[in-house]
Amino acid sequence: MVNDSPFILTKIECPICKTVNEFEVLKVGSYTEEGRDSDFCPQSIKWRSPRYQAYNPLVFFTAACSNCYYTRELTNQFKDWKNDNNFRTYRLKTIKQKHLEQFSNPDSIINQMGKALNQNRYPNETAILKLHLAVFDELLSDYRSDLDLGRFYLRIAWVFRGMEKGEDPNKSLLNGLVLELENRYGAIKTAAVNISSEIDAFSGQLQNHFDSKQVPAEIKSEMYTYHERYDREITALKNSLKNGEDILNNLRQLIDEYKSTILGGSGVNEVNGFGNENSLTDYLHAMKLRWDGVVANEREALEKAVYYYKQAFANGRDILPGNQQIQASYLIAELSRRIGDYDEAKQYFTSTIKTGQEFIYQNRHDQSRTVLARKILELAIEQGRANLKASKPA
Repeated sequence: MVNDSPFILTKIECPICKTVNEFEVLKVGSYTEEGRDSDFCPQSIKWRSPRYQAYNPLVFFTAACSNCYYTRELTNQFKDWKNDNNFRTYRLKTIKQKHLEQFSNPDSIINQMGKALNQNRYPNETAILKLHLAVFDELLSDYRSDLDLGRFYLRIAWVFRGMEKGEDPNKSLLNGLVLELENRYGAIKTAAVNISSEIDAFSGQLQNHFDSKQVPAEIKSEMYTYHERYDREITALKNSLKNGEDILNNLRQLIDEYKSTILGGSGVNEVNGFGNENSLTDYLHAMKLRWDGVVANEREALEKAVYYYKQAFANGRDILPGNQQIQASYLIAELSRRIGDYDEAKQYFTSTIKTGQEFIYQNRHDQSRTVLARKILELAIEQGRANLKASKPA
């Protein structure tokens, strides 16, 4: 059978506790996106394997150690951290010491969130928790990346948004699993039709064989007894196939009944709690008492993202001039607009448009360098108008 898993498994030794973990890395083409929101959040995601339709791909954006819960973005750089001199020289020692201090405390965020990770039962909630853990570990570094912190919080906002607009994850997961059953049933049905056609072809070939006029008469008399035996076996095979077709029809009815019961019943979506709390929101509010870096909804995540993007934009260490600078400026503007800070948004939309126009003019002879800038410029103009409209009194 062809392996239709969307993952490649990769082993990475944890830099903190040396545990060798096996993480799922998404294959290229394992899902497709349709459209992106004005802050680049995918609007619709379709997995090639339906069983993962309940999963936001951001579930696999970070990797958390199964032992000490050290969490990082799952990149090629992380996979090869042992050869990353910058990480080993300037970051690892401090992060390791501080992380293990936190890990030794049972009430720490690292332990509380780490123990709550449950990718199978709570895939998207786990994505949010892992991104929080990635933020926490990044903040332990003496050389933190404000750009990464902004990116992590923005992705937390995206997961919240997807959970709010999507159907219940349990029902979505069941839909995917039932669709897989139906696809497999379809494969059996197709195979049964092909077998029936092959039997008919074989029967016709036998008839031609025994009707051949080129065979001498003395041999034909010997063939005749086999002809009858062939006919009996083929008849028995066709009867068995007919019984198989009846069973397949019964199986189809069973699948339809099963689908109607588990997807149309009332019991699938009744459990909305998270851990010992009534909801993920309640759980995150409880975690906020331990660490003010916790966000409990999309808006709070966007506020944090704006803060760290502005820090990165101001220090200029993480953001390169050109396309990356234009994109960061635009995101500050757009995220500010989304949280209702229209004056801040106006300032950064104006800056984005000015910087974008200058960059496009300076690189007018190299369109490959300006493709992204042109797209962002169009978005900045469009969202800038929306911001201006929203800022006016009703």
